[in-house]
Amino acid sequence: MTSPNPQATRKLRPLPNLIFASRWLQLPLYLGLILAQGVYVFQFWTELVHLIEAAFGHTASLDILVKSIGYKGDLTPAKLNETILMLVVLGLIDVVMISNLLIMVIVGGYETFVSRMGLESHPDQPEWLSHVNASVLKVKLATAIIGISSIHLLKTFINADNYSEKTLMWQTIIHVAFLFSALAIAYTDRLLSGTHSASKQH
Repeated sequence: MTSPNPQATRKLRPLPNLIFASRWLQLPLYLGLILAQGVYVFQFWTELVHLIEAAFGHTASLDILVKSIGYKGDLTPAKLNETILMLVVLGLIDVVMISNLLIMVIVGGYETFVSRMGLESHPDQPEWLSHVNASVLKVKLATAIIGISSIHLLKTFINADNYSEKTLMWQTIIHVAFLFSALAIAYTDRLLSGTHSASKQH
């Protein structure tokens, strides 16, 4: 029988123990994000119900959808058209992608910065969680933000008649800035990983 590692069983001094325990202050933040996730679920189903009702000719639901997507035309549409349908569906996709981002922050952040969740033997453990760390989490979040920005940009281009050229230009510039930021984060992470691996070999 192997003896326990003395360093693993050694108790921390009071001040380091207090500092280390302060990580639990993040727990209310993650619980708050779970509540925000619930709000997104409610928003998703509300929009979906309005879309289904509008597809069956419900005028009030169509008006709500038109206002929510910021659609403006020469005449208020009498029925659901392809442009409105596409904008609403893109909005639903946007909600799903933001929800995925919330899950990554909640699960990955808790696992990385607060406490282990012990999901190694769980059949539903996310594949990315098995090798998640602060660097991997940053890259995944940056990639998710690019996806969300792409959806917003596509919605803007579909509904371009309702936006000024300045708005279109700045949304494109901001999206490109997100893209370059993600590439910079990934490149920096790759350099740091290479440096860390090289230091281990020496």
